[in-house]
Amino acid sequence: MTGAGPGPLPDPGRWQGRRVLVTGHTGFKGAWLSLWLDALGATVVGLSDEVHPEPSLFAQCRVGELVEHHVADVRDLDAVRRVVDAARPDVVLPLAAQAFVRRSFREPVDTYAVNVMGTVNVLEAIRLTDSVRAAVVVTSDKCYDNREQRRPFVEGDPMGGHDPYSNSKGCSELVADAYRRSFLSEDGSANLGSARAGNVFGGGDWGEDRLIPDIMRGALAGETVRIRRPDAVRPWQHVLEPLSGYLMLAERLCTEGARRLYGLCDELGIPAERCGKLIVAGSAGELPRLDELERPAHANGVTARRLTGAQIADVEPRRGLQAAREQGPRLVRLPAPREHGARTPSATRVSSGGAPGRMSASHSSCAWSQSPSSRST
Repeated sequence: MTGAGPGPLPDPGRWQGRRVLVTGHTGFKGAWLSLWLDALGATVVGLSDEVHPEPSLFAQCRVGELVEHHVADVRDLDAVRRVVDAARPDVVLPLAAQAFVRRSFREPVDTYAVNVMGTVNVLEAIRLTDSVRAAVVVTSDKCYDNREQRRPFVEGDPMGGHDPYSNSKGCSELVADAYRRSFLSEDGSANLGSARAGNVFGGGDWGEDRLIPDIMRGALAGETVRIRRPDAVRPWQHVLEPLSGYLMLAERLCTEGARRLYGLCDELGIPAERCGKLIVAGSAGELPRLDELERPAHANGVTARRLTGAQIADVEPRRGLQAAREQGPRLVRLPAPREHGARTPSATRVSSGGAPGRMSASHSSCAWSQSPSSRST
């Protein structure tokens, strides 16, 4: 169990005030993720069919007091849709799963029902709502067809799995890929990604057939611990490591539309002029509104710089105490179709927001929620 030291971390500015639905929030990973999202300033909505009996991280850390807790089963499409429709989340992180390999041999039908149809139901609820900007389906590194090649898996390796749990995770990946290609590449749809992590350890894990918890239980009871696969070599990581990856992937998906817009302009040689938005606070009472406006802008990947009264005079003839100036977007001036012939982007759908959509002038419109009391130039 080795690590390379601290790496990049999720950006709190991208999560402040964002509504995030976590399925399986009462489990080990789900509880840790809910705690982290709450610390980042997100509004967390949880969906789970049960609270695990104590001891559990969910109970001991009183996660239920920090989230909007909904009791629902991911195998019930109508129940999932009701929660999604009521919560109207910006981001969905589906963690609900049957996560135990040996249990999958005892309960294969339930394993497939939760891990495969549960994924279908969550993605279907996302497809039928217009609030979700990004979703990250969480599977496992066991999703691959393991041919004992004695090399690390890569993302392009075929899905498979020789036991019900591993196979169900491969199926979940195929479901996510089918929904991405069939439904979530349309105008206004969510950006969908998937993430595959290996074995994790960390505080609050009392799960069955877990190496570290089993060792601790044996040590506390003074019993000999039986290692089921002493010849197996498996990667391990602290639970917060994959969770940080899920969050940063969701951040990237939320701003993917703007990146695609800029890339398309560069690819087709479309003139794209950098422009800016200036929001001026004319009185001390309007200053808190600038703070409120900057938070969603930052969350959407838009950089805003605070200007003093003297700096405002350089770009705005009217006076003000302070202003927020955003200079990130491009103003795209589309040429007539005849200028580009077959290369015209008229049939290309690229949005400046969080999901693929129609060509737009800039991505500031979805990032700023302008106050009537502020001036914009």
